[in-house]
Amino acid sequence: MNKTMLAILKVLDKQDDTILGSREISRQLKSHGIQLTERTVRYHLRILDERGFTKVFGKEGRMITQKGREELSQALVSERVGFVISKIETLSYLTNLDLKKKEGEIILNVSYFPEKYFKEAIRIMKPVFSSPYIMSDNVVLHRSGEKIGDIVVPKGQVGFGTVCSVTINGIFLKAGIPVSSKFGGVLQIENHEPSRFTALVSYEGTSLDPLEIFIKSKMTDVINAVKNNNGKILASFREIPIVSLEKAKELSLLMKEKGIGGILLIGNPNQPLLEMPVAMDKAGMIIVGGLNPIAALEEAGITTVSKAMSTLYRYSDLINFKELL
Repeated sequence: MNKTMLAILKVLDKQDDTILGSREISRQLKSHGIQLTERTVRYHLRILDERGFTKVFGKEGRMITQKGREELSQALVSERVGFVISKIETLSYLTNLDLKKKEGEIILNVSYFPEKYFKEAIRIMKPVFSSPYIMSDNVVLHRSGEKIGDIVVPKGQVGFGTVCSVTINGIFLKAGIPVSSKFGGVLQIENHEPSRFTALVSYEGTSLDPLEIFIKSKMTDVINAVKNNNGKILASFREIPIVSLEKAKELSLLMKEKGIGGILLIGNPNQPLLEMPVAMDKAGMIIVGGLNPIAALEEAGITTVSKAMSTLYRYSDLINFKELL
């Protein structure tokens, strides 16, 4: 499996159940930095067909198979180490939300759950969206076959988009404050207060989004954190320069006024925050995970699939969660 064939599988995987022809694949490969003619794309597709990674649909084109998805998740792991931090930095730069006008693009997590559990899912998520453990109570909801950005919602599923916490990096960067994302983790809540991290994964040393891992590993207890003020939520640890500390606190307040929360704690200069050490001339910052509502669904037994940092999305196109009740 070379990089070119891996990129073709990525393009097909992103479209889920949509059949793509060689011309469209060639066009989309450009976003991966790969320039291929339609003829060359067809050559690689024949190899992928032979290996069972793609399926032919006559002259219409190809779709990725389950075997292809498995190969995509396993191939070139060593090259994907550091992929998450690279994606965070890229999306932070591309975020262009104007807080005062509430216009521009934010980063969206996209999750799926079975359509037959829609009412139950909304009931489970309702208290989470009334808690401090969400990025925003503005969301996206689309049905099977519809698109969220360029992602097609699979058959029989509901597509649910939540504001990603990396949006904060972008807002801070736009205000001239660089944010260093260090760890994604599970944060213990005791008597309504964050106490310590019980698990951490470095963004720089992983090929997978840490919060997706924690959700599937059943390591959260968001429901009890919301209901009984004692539990475990998804959160991340970040650092900002101490020279920007006051500006960061002001920006945090402005964000809350405009419907974006997420900042649980901002630490003191050069001092640990919840036992987490910080670099010289830095202050720690703890941000809630945008996927906490989805973690609650998993805890309640509803199977979900999440793609953190999925796409850029216009903030003005989000709807308030209360509209779904």
